[in-house]
Amino acid sequence: MTALNVDFKEPENLETYIIKDGLKVVEHFFDLPLDWSNPGGSKKIKVFARQCIPTDKARTPEDQAKLPIVLYLQGGPGFEVPLVKQGGFGGELYKAGYQVLWLDQRGTGLSTPLSADTLPSDVKTAQEIANYTKFFRADSIVKDCEAIRRTLLGSRENEADRKWTTLGQSYGGFLTLTYLSFHPEGLKESWLTGGLAPVALKEPGLVYQKLMPGLVKRNEIYYRKYPQDVARVRKIVSYLETNKVITPNGSTLSLARFQLLGMDLGRQGGIDDVHQIVFRAAHELATLGKLSYKMIQTIEQANSTDGNPIYAILQEPAYTQGAAARWAGKRAIQSHPQFSWDHVKSLSEDQPLYFIGEMMIPEIFDDFAALRPFKEAVEILAEDDSWAPLYDLDQLAKNEVKATAVTYTEDLFVDFELAQDTARRVKGLEQYITNQLYHDGLRANPVDVLGKLWELSRREYD
Repeated sequence: MTALNVDFKEPENLETYIIKDGLKVVEHFFDLPLDWSNPGGSKKIKVFARQCIPTDKARTPEDQAKLPIVLYLQGGPGFEVPLVKQGGFGGELYKAGYQVLWLDQRGTGLSTPLSADTLPSDVKTAQEIANYTKFFRADSIVKDCEAIRRTLLGSRENEADRKWTTLGQSYGGFLTLTYLSFHPEGLKESWLTGGLAPVALKEPGLVYQKLMPGLVKRNEIYYRKYPQDVARVRKIVSYLETNKVITPNGSTLSLARFQLLGMDLGRQGGIDDVHQIVFRAAHELATLGKLSYKMIQTIEQANSTDGNPIYAILQEPAYTQGAAARWAGKRAIQSHPQFSWDHVKSLSEDQPLYFIGEMMIPEIFDDFAALRPFKEAVEILAEDDSWAPLYDLDQLAKNEVKATAVTYTEDLFVDFELAQDTARRVKGLEQYITNQLYHDGLRANPVDVLGKLWELSRREYD
């Protein structure tokens, strides 16, 4: 554990309002150091968090102070949190009597966003860009959380009231394990959904190797459900191979970008959504001889990496601890020829080309307009072996914070076997394991997921 010995004050001019759904909203900005290894001498960034309080549970400031607070840690890396109204898993939290702090992790949303057009003026070379992006990993985000907790809760009289509960979805679960490793003193309880990171690994090579069988399985299910899409996909990628298609924001609709639609195979309803895109695109090629503006825009908007570049830049570094990633996702894909169009197009017409999952292959840094300025920097990051530790296995082994997880056996983003290895390493962690939900279970079925978390959280044994 490492103590944060610097106190930070929040600006006093907070914006507060009440929305129709019966939520009081308080918008917080915190000035925090970019570099937590030098908090006093580092340049500052702004970190934003939106606090939502159900008004039917807290009619007075005194009532509000008594409501338990949940810090929500978003999946990603690199995604902000929109205003979460009633409905969905946010509504379930409000109904259960929680106020929620929805954090825009550093580099996202209103928290000093990281993108090519917002880089500081003194960050210009590829090496400088690489060095700058290293400040936006889980270790820094967790230190941000602790500074915010101390600012918001540090003056409360009772020690228990100075702690909060975290809910970490996907990458938010990775952040939770970093939190449990280095700052358990700030945590009352932790809930993780699809977020048991492989804490014992130094780099993501094994992660992607173990995810490949599940990705193959989902592709097989896709083509069994929509067998005519074998020919449709082949027709679409043949067209993309011989025609340069530019998306509305100036990106290239390449084969690699089209194959990235496979990320949707890992969520509920995703297979049907991919089919709808394939069905329409093939129809347009048959009737128009090209893809329409609307079709190209639809494919562009199916992947938000253009607006959230951290997702691609730090996808593999999100796993690295003292080792280099060296394009682990690309290496995993290359070991399975059914993902290679050069291979598949030489086979008979009934052989499908598979979609890829959460593998940020180097080609996308040519294809995505917003990622091109980072191409040289990510090559540097891919060979970097100086990454700081993200987890403390000794601390996790003696963990005393109540931790409860929902884990999915059919998860395309977090391998089940590696998740179980992590579960065994976190003292006291308990799980609800299901094969009926996918990685987006928290959003797809919040009543079941949160209900199971809260049931297990009571630690009532038969």
